[in-house]
Amino acid sequence: MHALVGENGAGKSTLMKILYGMQKPDEGTIAVGGTQVSFASPADAIARGIGMVHQHFMLADNLTVLENVVLGSEKLYGIGGAARKKVKEISDRYGLGVRPDVLVEDLGVAERQRVEILKVLFRGADTLILDEPTAVLVPQEVAALFANLRELKSEGLSVIFISHKLGEVLSVADEITVIRRGTTVGTAVPAETTPRQLAEMMVGSELPTPETAESTVTDRAVVEVKDLTVYASGGASLGVESEPATGGVTGGIATAAGEVKRVLDDVSFTIHAGEVMGIAGVEGNGQTELIDALIGTKNADSGAIFFEGEDVTSWATRKRRESGVGYIPEDRHRQGLLLEAPLWENRILGHVTETPNAKGFWLTPKAAQADTRRIVEEYDVRTPGIDVTAASLSGGNQQKLIVGREMSHNPKFLIAAHPTRGVDVGAQAQIWDRIRDARREGLAVLLISADLDELIGLSDTLRVIYNGRLVADADPATVTPEELGSAMTGAATGHLEHVEDESAPEDEAR
Repeated sequence: MHALVGENGAGKSTLMKILYGMQKPDEGTIAVGGTQVSFASPADAIARGIGMVHQHFMLADNLTVLENVVLGSEKLYGIGGAARKKVKEISDRYGLGVRPDVLVEDLGVAERQRVEILKVLFRGADTLILDEPTAVLVPQEVAALFANLRELKSEGLSVIFISHKLGEVLSVADEITVIRRGTTVGTAVPAETTPRQLAEMMVGSELPTPETAESTVTDRAVVEVKDLTVYASGGASLGVESEPATGGVTGGIATAAGEVKRVLDDVSFTIHAGEVMGIAGVEGNGQTELIDALIGTKNADSGAIFFEGEDVTSWATRKRRESGVGYIPEDRHRQGLLLEAPLWENRILGHVTETPNAKGFWLTPKAAQADTRRIVEEYDVRTPGIDVTAASLSGGNQQKLIVGREMSHNPKFLIAAHPTRGVDVGAQAQIWDRIRDARREGLAVLLISADLDELIGLSDTLRVIYNGRLVADADPATVTPEELGSAMTGAATGHLEHVEDESAPEDEAR
């Protein structure tokens, strides 16, 4: 298991695209099994036993899981019963929990990732490239993934593991290669390396921490959510409003018992000015629907949302945005960017009616372009210019552009879903600093993240969501990632009290 680490834009994904046949090298050689090869397409790489799980998934939303897995590999097991049997066999063997007949558009991020891994295994890969595989997984899921990878390794598979989570890299890799600005700058052996040393090799600075020293929470409520309930619907994951069904339920899907599933069930909370409220939960437990309801892309079926004392439950998304709601989406490609548009047009996205993007009814492109240059400089977005497409940036630089765009409008309430997903340690520190600075100025933040250290370090209050309900709360100052992870699986409810194991040695307990 070989780890590849480096800051955003260092060239990790480009190198892997070359190895997977998606991009042609200008110089140098690639050898597989001692034989020099040249790949004209991913099909050539697959034929040589190389499979890749991309940071941004390569799946067709309008096809089922089974159809996505089989697509392009119909000759292996056909498209019927044999293929289904093979998919189920791989899914069961590695604990992937994949449902073959579900449309990909209805899956959460973590489920999509498991489909991608299954797709690679289905093709019989013996070299597996994983680009940021743990970005949205909770500790238990990460442990399960690593157990699967170790099992694959024991069967002779080679794994190339790209990650920004240095602790994970050190725990799972046999060897580490560090690249910076397109060049290999060193290698490391995990047993002889600390996260701090690795961070310094990557970016020349220490490993940042998300810890927040002082409290800035006031008694002024910015957002109040009361008894919010959202029923399942075919458009829920995309924020599509469905036609009312009988009984007033919006597009409800009947369960086997004839009931309608509540994806958000009687959720209530208050976020004050200067407060970061963190929501911890395994992917698919209602976080997406909560975000949709708060930003206005999905109507609440019952309950109310108040913003600065005013009932905004029926407000359109644009009105909420213009009133001071910022939004860092959980999937930057699907919800945050127009990938084929230049950076300055993406700066306008979501803020079309606001300065400096518009004056009255008219867009002001020159002002938007000037402000985009400011964001690129202030947020260290690595790009040759503001006229290149968003697709040409690395994932971390795309994320910095989105954060810069949202923070530039001085929001009063920020919905931050996985704000540092797929960004390097230097960019993480920048984003955390921006959130802390705005929080100090009175910003209210809803933070949804799969990085439990980030949740614990940044949050003033912590809530756990499970099956659409807020089932537990915790004090960020005392709770551990393990305790939080346990509550996320439904094993603990109520207030999570940290109990020190007095029988354990002092160092181990710490």
